[in-house]
Amino acid sequence: MREELLSIIEKNGRIGLNELAVRLGKSEIEVANEIAALENEGIICGYQAIVDWEKTSIDKVTAMIEVRVTPQRGQGFDSIARRIYNYPEVKSVYLISGGFDLMVTLEEKTLKDIAIFVAEKLSTLESVLSASTHFILKKYKVHGTILDKHEEDSREVITP
Repeated sequence: MREELLSIIEKNGRIGLNELAVRLGKSEIEVANEIAALENEGIICGYQAIVDWEKTSIDKVTAMIEVRVTPQRGQGFDSIARRIYNYPEVKSVYLISGGFDLMVTLEEKTLKDIAIFVAEKLSTLESVLSASTHFILKKYKVHGTILDKHEEDSREVITP
């Protein structure tokens, strides 16, 4: 039940307990207890909405920053990752393979705000060797949700 339950709520965190129970073939109390257990175990870490900020009047700039760091003895990359993810403007931090060690996602109001963060906060950390900033120009799909939905032309083609 766990894997199916997690798959369903990952796609739709607002699904009702009743509908979940029907889809899983379980009682509402069983589903509620399982969700509570998953939350207590830290498997379900939170719930959030996916917002297409381009459709609002609110200015947001998103950047993905590749960071090369020196791992700390006995802690690897965890110590520096914790320092970075504790900044409120940081949305995500991932340990990655390849030429860089960490991928940091950041949201701010302007490009300048992101540049200031990188220059004054990120680059000044003693373990950071280098950083490469990539600005997100348009989001097409986020967490499995397509933002760039366009309607197909459903008009009938008439040829002479």
